[in-house]
Amino acid sequence: MIITKKENKIKTSQGYDEFWKFAYERQNVFIKRSLGELENLTSDAVIKQFKFTNTYRASDRVSQYLIKNVIYSKKYNAEDTVFRILLFKLFNKIETWELLETKLGEISTKSYSSSRYSKILDDAMDNKIRIYSNAYMMASGAKEFPVKRKHHAHFLLLDKMLKEQLPLKIQDSNSMEQAYNLILSYPMIGQFLAYQYITDINYSEITNFSECEFTVPGPGARDGIRKCFQSKGGYSDSDIIKMLTERQEDEFNRLDLDFKFLGERKLQYIDIQNIFCETDKYCRVVLPELEGFSGRTRIKQKFKINHKAINLFYPPKWNIRM
Repeated sequence: MIITKKENKIKTSQGYDEFWKFAYERQNVFIKRSLGELENLTSDAVIKQFKFTNTYRASDRVSQYLIKNVIYSKKYNAEDTVFRILLFKLFNKIETWELLETKLGEISTKSYSSSRYSKILDDAMDNKIRIYSNAYMMASGAKEFPVKRKHHAHFLLLDKMLKEQLPLKIQDSNSMEQAYNLILSYPMIGQFLAYQYITDINYSEITNFSECEFTVPGPGARDGIRKCFQSKGGYSDSDIIKMLTERQEDEFNRLDLDFKFLGERKLQYIDIQNIFCETDKYCRVVLPELEGFSGRTRIKQKFKINHKAINLFYPPKWNIRM
């Protein structure tokens, strides 16, 4: 790591270089997949065996679906756009969104009914259909709402957000942090989820914040940072993410890695945070002696090739040219 005089108390570990190598190799796999390749994607035995998210968050299959099918499928006003994003993200599962669409038609605030939506997912659960993704641990809402099933509470939460005009308040926000705090103020939503949600809303035209404006490291990222640094020199985890974002090109060059950026778009705070999370998992295998906070030692999800092609689509305001 290139250390300035001010940062000379920072001490990296073996995991630090693995961070950059992992980001490089995982992006190479993504590039090959985007070109239609299915074989010989990587020589890295760990990436070959286990499931890892993409180097760029917006390139992941679920994020791509959100951007194309939830946000930009047609022109929506602020209320409907934010409602659709939050509804999708509460479950973060493509199949749940498509089930609701099949039963209800176009999803909008005009047709929204918490009881009707709840009944559809009640029936799905009664038929042993999973309605939540494993990506996030969602709170049950039992303390906040008088419900027996988690999704009932989430639909009541959406009711509350719409009644209090949260979409318009987000649209009027002057900064990503201000919009984040609006979301954080609601029950059942902690810091990690609020940051994820404002990042997703910011893919739309409702806001236009820089993704290098504000960051909130999640638990996985904090584990990854601990494995990459023996000492942070008194800096916060957020500071570390910002530092690495600023010097990404220097670090790839130092390691002689020809990293393929997303057009002209460099890695943003949210991407660096996600890479730390994936580096935590990666190091459980390649550097098991490094310890995080969670104490986890295994990677649960194995990689399975998905033969369904993704027609990449990024927010038009990014002007991505691959």
